[in-house]
Amino acid sequence: MTESSTPLALRLQGVRAGYGETVVLEDISFEVPERGALALLGRNGVGKTTLLATLMGHTQLHGGRMEYRGQSIERSPVHERSRLGIGYVPQTRDIFPSLSIEENLLVAARKGRWPMERVYELFPRLAERRSHMGNQISGGEQQMLSIGRALMGDPAILLLDEPMEGLAPIIVEMLLQALTRLIREEALTVVLVEQSAKLALQVTEDVLVLSRGRIIHSGKSAALLAQPDQLAQLIVAH
Repeated sequence: MTESSTPLALRLQGVRAGYGETVVLEDISFEVPERGALALLGRNGVGKTTLLATLMGHTQLHGGRMEYRGQSIERSPVHERSRLGIGYVPQTRDIFPSLSIEENLLVAARKGRWPMERVYELFPRLAERRSHMGNQISGGEQQMLSIGRALMGDPAILLLDEPMEGLAPIIVEMLLQALTRLIREEALTVVLVEQSAKLALQVTEDVLVLSRGRIIHSGKSAALLAQPDQLAQLIVAH
């Protein structure tokens, strides 16, 4: 998916992974260049969330190789992957309900490009509600907080699991603008799982489509976006 001379953020070769003895992913191989943006598409239950969880170290790796910036991470624990620069925004958001927005952000703070002021500038709604508890804000604000908290850890790559799911259109637009900025202006590498294929393809450069734990399509996002019949067949038919 990338020129061999291009520095790689991620490289997976023949990855098999799952939960306990249950294998969910089979023969997963792909590359993501530095500053690249990859969409992971497919129907529910095909392994997209498991793939992100595997990159973060939350699953059982049964085989294959995973490299982050040329460094093997198969045996690296979750906290080490985070320290290396892998940020994770889970579908469950996992914010602390009894902490304020500001306290949620401070928990993840690490010196780097994303001090709290920059997170507030990216998401002004968080600044307006900084003293509100995590359980006192809307679902969209919780999603902004989850992304902001990941940024506070100063990641080089951001893994996002369905960040737009179930949100009002105006909030989706805000998140899309923020995500576009992170990709195009802030030089973050992004791997995006998103149920709305069209949204994901609009903001990414490359795309993988998964079915039953395997990659069934790999290519450029713009090309697949321009072929709606093929897109529908890849996702609906599989």
